[in-house]
Amino acid sequence: VWLPDGYPKAAPYAVLYMHDGQMLFDATTTWNHQEWRADEVAGELIAHGKTRPFIIVAIWNGGAARAAEYFPQKPLQELATKDRDELLATTYGEGQKLFSGPVYSDRYLRFLVTELKPYIDSHFKVSARREDTMLMGSSLGGLISMYALAEYPKVFGAAACLSTHWPGRIGDSPENPVPAAFFAYVGKSFPNAGSHRIYFDHGTRTLDESYADRQVIVDGLIRAKGYGAADFMSRVFPGAEHTETSWAERLAIPMQFLLAPNAAH
Repeated sequence: VWLPDGYPKAAPYAVLYMHDGQMLFDATTTWNHQEWRADEVAGELIAHGKTRPFIIVAIWNGGAARAAEYFPQKPLQELATKDRDELLATTYGEGQKLFSGPVYSDRYLRFLVTELKPYIDSHFKVSARREDTMLMGSSLGGLISMYALAEYPKVFGAAACLSTHWPGRIGDSPENPVPAAFFAYVGKSFPNAGSHRIYFDHGTRTLDESYADRQVIVDGLIRAKGYGAADFMSRVFPGAEHTETSWAERLAIPMQFLLAPNAAH
């Protein structure tokens, strides 16, 4: 848990739950020697009054189980059996499995809502209100952030999804059935506008170069639910890659969108 300078003088604080927590703060301890610089960016925004005061809860991923933990379970269940089996058998690199076992993202979200959030609410000087409870993640972490907001709209008020991995697998193609399952889920289950804020973005290089067409479709689905400039943002960052360094460079934008001083309902 990251606490800003001066804590708890500005209580109650908003709470930003960030996925891939081991990648957020210290490049000397991460597998690729990159970090989000979440503490530096958040501290500067708060100090300059560009966001309201907030804390960051950095939730470590499950390592080899990351895809099983973050892949939205209900869209997965809507895939044809053959497509689902092929997806779960996906390998990369030297035969490493993308999914370590059965997908358990619904259980992960229950942990956030029934164990982690109550602990944070009772042990830190924070607001427990939906309007002050937010999520952020990238890639598969973007998917689980979107999924959490849709599954628990009374708990979470906003989500930022950076470089959201709409292909859902390693490699993409026009025949990939996964994005359509995500689109159907967003259209059916994402909350209508009025009480939530949602942010999406992507770059144009490495993995991100395959996201543009998928994101345009999602943007249309979100707008069809009544979202506009006040509660929805979708950005493209030309030249940005699918890396923590790229996410760090633009992190202030989603943080300000979610946590602007006037953003609380």
